Amino acid sequence: MNIESAGLDAKSAYKLLIGSIIPRPIAWISTESTSGVGNLAPVSFFTCVGRKPPKVSLSIQPKSDGATLKDSFVNIRDTGEFVTNMATLPQAFALHRSAVEYEPDVDEFDAVGVEKVASSLVKPPRIKDAPVALECKVDQTFSAPDGLHHIVWGEVVSFYVRDDLYINGRIDFGAIAPIARLAAEYTVVDNAFVPPLDDAVLTERASRRMRRLDGQGEEYSTVDSSGWSASGSVQG
Repeated sequence: MNIESAGLDAKSAYKLLIGSIIPRPIAWISTESTSGVGNLAPVSFFTCVGRKPPKVSLSIQPKSDGATLKDSFVNIRDTGEFVTNMATLPQAFALHRSAVEYEPDVDEFDAVGVEKVASSLVKPPRIKDAPVALECKVDQTFSAPDGLHHIVWGEVVSFYVRDDLYINGRIDFGAIAPIARLAAEYTVVDNAFVPPLDDAVLTERASRRMRRLDGQGEEYSTVDSSGWSASGSVQG
């Protein structure tokens, strides 16, 4: 089946994108408003875009009403700073809840039950139990013609790495249990390999479906549920 994108509305194109680009790492973004209110937001349209200086990129769309800027972008725009926290399995539920569209005056650290820790070079705090956090200052912002969709490039001015994970200048990723997005679902990264693999392993892995950890049926998809929103937000 070939599906020409010109005939798709934004929601339909988004469904295909999030099911095509998998797994997507999750930037768990912490920001602070100009009045000092903490905000958290998971962003899976996220990647690195440079190494000297190190930079990351966030793609941020509007809220579920399609017309209101997300608080995280407003904070980034107004303060020029944010922290990219690594999302891991123990905090998956808090991460998911941070996609709820809370009112701007709600401190989302308190709302989802995670602790703040002061950052070293930027004002927004990092998440206490995040094993890795990238403190960022805005480098560039690119805006779509509608004024609602934005790409933010942030320069990483400081890396926080939990002491036990820092080995010879690298991060021991095997001890982290990072999570990522598969369409509107989540996955935990729990294996690693260097090719080539034995043919028996390839055959066995290629012929089986992913194993769900939540008890849902094999073909369940959150995208088909009434509470799903193409904004990336979730119901409270």
